[in-house]
Amino acid sequence: MTINDRSFVTAHDVAREAGVSQSAVSRAFTAGASVAVDTRARIMEAAERLGYRPNLLARSLISGRSNIVGVGVGDLANPFFVQTLELLARTLDEAGLRLLLFPAEGGAKGEPSINEILHYRLDALVLLSVSLSSGLADECRKAHVPVVLYNRTTQDHAASSVIGDNEVGARAIAAHLLAGGHRRMAFIAGNDGSSTNAQREQAFFAYCAEQGAATPMREQGHFSIEAATAVTRRLLAQKDRPDAIFCANDMMAIAAINVARHEYGLDVGREISIVGYDDVPMAAWPAFSLTSYSQPAQRMVDETLRLIGILRDAPDAHEDVVIDGGLVMRGSSRPVGI
Repeated sequence: MTINDRSFVTAHDVAREAGVSQSAVSRAFTAGASVAVDTRARIMEAAERLGYRPNLLARSLISGRSNIVGVGVGDLANPFFVQTLELLARTLDEAGLRLLLFPAEGGAKGEPSINEILHYRLDALVLLSVSLSSGLADECRKAHVPVVLYNRTTQDHAASSVIGDNEVGARAIAAHLLAGGHRRMAFIAGNDGSSTNAQREQAFFAYCAEQGAATPMREQGHFSIEAATAVTRRLLAQKDRPDAIFCANDMMAIAAINVARHEYGLDVGREISIVGYDDVPMAAWPAFSLTSYSQPAQRMVDETLRLIGILRDAPDAHEDVVIDGGLVMRGSSRPVGI
């Protein structure tokens, strides 16, 4: 081994080159550690000359923390989760944490990759739109890895959650459509196993019943453009087709707009109202002008980071956080009174 072989440069080599102790080198590369300004500068200059980089894995073995947060993503086809992932990566980085990304579909199919990830020394596991099975909850508990569900809830007390206020949102959408004079409404659901879909669906149907409105028609779009396109065609082919459609997310609503406008020649926002959920950036595009209930992704990410900070020190201090959003009215739904 030689100093010129950068792969094997150690903190001891840097200490010798800078004329300091090895502990001084360690402090120089530790945020917030006490070390004289001139000493730190001398150490950094020596490290740069030698091509030294601290071994983060070795540090994690000593400190018991890796500063790595595992993030499992269930649906990268949905712009809401792409936006969330970008915000999460930036927010974690600003907090000195690193993101380890992996695909996770939830259920038995998704668990092998998640279990494999647990072999890393994760400080926390965040699941974006992925349900938590009892088996995965047990594995995380054994590995002492706190879990935060994003946009999902669970009955298992071994996990925390951060969600939007789905009940308030769905009821606000129902009230908006009824105020617009709609009487034949439909709901395009996501996946049966999704807690967020269940909350939106139950609240929407409950509000309609409370107001004495007809029970909405129901189809299932599985949170996908393809499935939502097919079920929208089925709804609009009926003799008494709906005059309003509430979709459990924006991507399905955009698919419904395309079918209504381009296949059936309907004036969306007048002859039929279509409303989504999430308020993804695409919803504001003039081509769609989609009325949607917003989920404030940055606030949800900030709460996720807060929970991670708490759970790293107190793994059993779980919380269920609900973030309020708001109805964003655009051209895809009929204005009240028309």
